[in-house]
Amino acid sequence: MQKSDIARLLLLAALWGASFMFMRVASPAFGAINTAFLRVFFGFCGLSVILLTMGVSFRFDGKMKWVLLLGVVNSGLPFLMYCIAAQLLPAGYSAILNATTPMMGVMIGALFFAEALTLKKSAGVITGLCGIVLITSTGNASEIHVLIPGMLCCLLATACYGTAGFLTRRWIHQRGGLDARTLAMGSQLGATLFLLPFFIGSLISGPQVHWAQSSAWFSVLAVGLLCTAAAYILYFRLLASIGPLRSLTVTFLIPPFGVLWGWLFLDEALSGRFFMGAAVICLAVWLVITPSRAERASQPMTK
Repeated sequence: MQKSDIARLLLLAALWGASFMFMRVASPAFGAINTAFLRVFFGFCGLSVILLTMGVSFRFDGKMKWVLLLGVVNSGLPFLMYCIAAQLLPAGYSAILNATTPMMGVMIGALFFAEALTLKKSAGVITGLCGIVLITSTGNASEIHVLIPGMLCCLLATACYGTAGFLTRRWIHQRGGLDARTLAMGSQLGATLFLLPFFIGSLISGPQVHWAQSSAWFSVLAVGLLCTAAAYILYFRLLASIGPLRSLTVTFLIPPFGVLWGWLFLDEALSGRFFMGAAVICLAVWLVITPSRAERASQPMTK
């Protein structure tokens, strides 16, 4: 990889790692539903402006319905789950659990999409579960009743991410494909439309929100414009320059940044057992996303 690609990779990991810190600030202030809606709304607006500036033509080729549905699975539901988790967990916890996405993809693929489950990937899934157990057992007994629901929300979010990958292949790629930038913008629109009724319902009948909170607004704008819109553009640049396999290495870099931002700006203190669990989960991610010897042998040689 060139130095510019490494810089983009680190910047992308820093942005996605910061998203958990921003949600940790905004969600308790505005509520989970409001924060999730504002994130996808600003993400959609930001992506639309960036892509229009780049001269991208938004052609959905008859796939608009599927793109909107993907937005629900890949953005609407998981962002809502992470906003709920942000009211219960430190940002570092959510960042680490986000790394279970490849593990969830393997499990869902084997259970529902007839994907082959190799010995190495099976080991990765089992290793990841051990890491989750280690993190769950962190802290004293009085914290467990808060910790477990928050972790379940994070795992439900990563299950959505894992499912979205297979649905994208079935609904988009097997139907002729679509420009990835158009897909990203359309999915944010789908997530916005999905969360809009919940947002309106929250404004009408939900708890009263004190909207004049500058730190919460800064966090919402940052997570929408920077961690969603700008981060997607960075990700597409990486896909084009270094390919999807190397781009997946960002999965390893997000948790350290998530923990770092939480420690620097939110004064989050994490135990040694948490870091042990985080290391085990990173090992699980490596087992899942690196190809086995047989898979490498089956891949065509390239120069």
